[in-house]
This record gives sequence, structure tokens and C-alpha cells, in this order.
Amino acid sequence: MTLQEWTISELQSMMTTGELTSRSLAELYLERIDAIDRNGPKVNSVIETNPDALAIASSLDDERRRGKTRGLLHGIPILIKDNIDTHDRMQTTAGSLALEGHIAPRDAFIVKKLRSAGAVILGKTNVSEWANFRGKRSVSGWSSRGGLTRNPYALDRSACGSSSGSGAAVAANLCAAAVGTETDGSLICPSQTNGIVGIKPTLGLWSRSGIIPIAHSQDTAGSMARTVADAAILLGALSGVDEQDSATRFSKNRALKDYTQFLDENGLKGARVGVARKMMGTDKRIIKIFESCLDTMKQKGAVIVDPADVRNVKKFGKSEMEVLYYEFKADLNKYLAGTKTCVKTVAEVIKFNEENRDRVMPYFGQEHMEIAQGKGSLRDKKYRGALAKNHRLARKEGIDATMRTYKLDAIVVPSGGPSWTIDLVNGDAVNWDMDCTRPAAVAGYPHITVPAGYIFGLPVGISFFAKAWQEPMLIKLAYAFEQATKVRKPPKFLPTASLDL
Repeated sequence: MTLQEWTISELQSMMTTGELTSRSLAELYLERIDAIDRNGPKVNSVIETNPDALAIASSLDDERRRGKTRGLLHGIPILIKDNIDTHDRMQTTAGSLALEGHIAPRDAFIVKKLRSAGAVILGKTNVSEWANFRGKRSVSGWSSRGGLTRNPYALDRSACGSSSGSGAAVAANLCAAAVGTETDGSLICPSQTNGIVGIKPTLGLWSRSGIIPIAHSQDTAGSMARTVADAAILLGALSGVDEQDSATRFSKNRALKDYTQFLDENGLKGARVGVARKMMGTDKRIIKIFESCLDTMKQKGAVIVDPADVRNVKKFGKSEMEVLYYEFKADLNKYLAGTKTCVKTVAEVIKFNEENRDRVMPYFGQEHMEIAQGKGSLRDKKYRGALAKNHRLARKEGIDATMRTYKLDAIVVPSGGPSWTIDLVNGDAVNWDMDCTRPAAVAGYPHITVPAGYIFGLPVGISFFAKAWQEPMLIKLAYAFEQATKVRKPPKFLPTASLDL
């Protein structure tokens, strides 16, 4: 068989009829990883495949033959980002040579959920090193351990980051779906830039224990898939209260095991959707696509409130970075202390990087790490004041106030612009004058991006975000929009951007 862009439901149907087995499906994906990721176009999105994947798939086939299936993820191959712990024969390194050889002492909570749901963890995806929190002139998609991940739509273009490998792998059809992580934009950007669906959940819907951190006030993992339905399946399977992550206690009685119940083709009808005009930027090409999206939503019955600008968007950029620096030092020190790696603190990571500069820092430095190392403890007044400011401006006086004032079900904005050319000399050159991810990221609120169109064959997306725990509404709106437009087209692995999709 030749792999198609099968959905999770279609794969389940074929495994039920015997047309496919989980093992044969895993073999197909592994063959495609070799053909596309390593030997052909060399997208380089998968940093490591799971040596036990086929054995796991076979055991899940045995369960199916005995009449036992665990749900929609039973036997489904999933890739996960290389900053998520797996207690198996795969490493967890955040793309850093400082953690090379690190085998996690236990599975991350969401990995336990994946295994329990019957998913086959096919491998780990490349990551912008340390989740893009190392140097100020970073190259998204590059890590010292994994090398450079490329955008499958145009191989000279960035896959964005830091969930670069997860975004590119899903787009290139190297797995059924993938898990990424986000602090601010690290899941939404690679999703929209690679033409797929990404769901960043409310902080606490998914546990963060066992994930190499940046900052606990904003970090969350999330689902990345080719369709809203598949992203919703993954979202429900990995939600749940974890005693090791206090934020998840707020998800009790809010988290759902099944978000597919909100896949409503008529979900836009009567919905009040606010347009965040001041977050759109000025690129006429992006605005043209976005206006067409708004017209589609109107035709499907949505009430478009325009404008409905989010307050304070430009007022917490500096305080966000202050919080990230403080939390990065505290959180990463705590994580490293529980490992058997050669580095146990941020200071030791910095020293390792300097001592191995030729291999670790050939293109950019580690300024973010150095600034973080200079910060004090989380008891510092400066940190506590910045965090309080962030939450006040992004939550109560930001998204919450905007949605209350305009009586909105969601806020909509372009997810970003077309991917930029990879530049190892100067680093990322993002030419968007918009910042669609910051409000929801700083607030810890849910955010979904869906494919919206193309510029010279490069994908751009549209974003829906809202108040905490509003994933059901966002999935409803995103699915209705997706079904009305069906924009996504698979990549052709072109050498550079082209009008030819």
C-alpha cells in the first residue's frame, strides 16, 4: 500500500476490516520517514525513531484480534517532540548535545496517556534547540543534536519552531498526528507555517510533568494534525489530572475525554466572532486571505464583530520576557536535578556549550540562557510583579474584557505569514508585523490554528482563541471553518517557493 493522507478515523476503519494492521501501518510510516525525511527531500523532521515501535504495534494488533480496542488512538502511530520524556530506548534531549544520551527515568504524564490510549509512539521530532530559548539570533528548526528541519512546502524555507519537527512531519505525512509544545508560538507557528491544524490547550488541560521546561506559567504541550478532527482526538486522549502538575487540578470537571462531540459542520451558525484588527499586521496578501475567511464565516451564519480588538496587546512584551527568564532558570534547574545527565544546572549547560562551541554554537549563541542565569529566585519582587502584570493585562483586562465587552464566543486573527528563507548567518528573519500568539500564550488560554490559504505555495493559517477552558467552542468553530473551506493541500517538497502547489 501507498500512504495517503488518511485520517485517524479512516485508519481505524481499515484496521477494523483488516485492510491494515497497526504493524503494517507503522512500517509504512517508517519507510516514508526513510524516503522523505532522510534519503529524499531530506526534511529532517524526525530526530530518532523508536526501535520498539513495530513490537508495540504488533502487541496492539494482538489486542485487536482478541476483541479489545482502547479507543480511536489504538494502533495509531504518533510522533512526539524531543523535549518530552519517554522511559524507553529513545533519548530526550531538547535537541541539545548537552543532554545527548539522556534516557528519562520515567514517562511524561502525557506519554503515559498516549500509551494507555493504545498509540504507537513512532519516534521523536527535531526541535529548535532548548525550545528556541538559547540564543537571540536563533535559527528555528535547528538543533546541535538533530541538525536543520526544513519546510516540506519549500525546502529552503523555515519550518518555524520550536515544534519544527512535529509540524513538518505531520505536513509531510510521516505520522498520523504529533505532539508539540508551546511557551509562546512554538506550536501555533509551526502548525500554520506547515499547513496543518494546531491546538494549544488551556494551561493545565494537559500535564507538563516530564517535559523539559521553559516557563511553568506559559508552557503546555498540544496536538498537531492534518485535520481538526484528528487534533481533537489527540486533545481528549491526553487530558487529565496529574498529581505531579498542580495546574492540572483546575482541569477537574472541565477537561473532557472526547472533544470529537464538538465537530459540528454548522458550528459557525449564530456564533459571535470578534476580529482583532490591531493584531493583523499590514501585509495585503495576508489580509486578502483573512478577509475571504471572514466572508466564509459570514456565509456559514457567524456574526462577525469587527473590530473587536484585544486590549493591552503591546503592553506586556517586556514583562513576559522577564517572567520567562526567571522561570527558565528555576524550572530547568529543577528538571535537570532529577536526571542522570552530565549537566545539572543552567550554569552547567552554559559551560558545556562554551566548551563545545564549535559543535553547539556554530550559528548563534546562548544569550537567553546567560540572561536567565543572572536572575534571582521566584521569590524576587521583580518576578512576582511581572507575573501579576502579565496575568492582569492578558487575562482580566485583555482577552476576558474583550470577550465580555463584545459578547464573543471567540476572537479571530491571521496566524502569521508565509515561511521565511532559512538563514544560518543572520538567524530567523520573520517579516510579519503581527503577534497573534502572545495574548493567549501569556494568559494561558486556548488557541487553534487552521489552514487558511497560500502565498507563493507557502501556507498561512487563521487563528481562533478565547477564554480559559473554551476548547469545545474553538473546536466547533475551527471545524466548521475547515469543512467550509478545505484549504489544505499536501506539500510537494519543492526546492523553493513557487506558485505551483
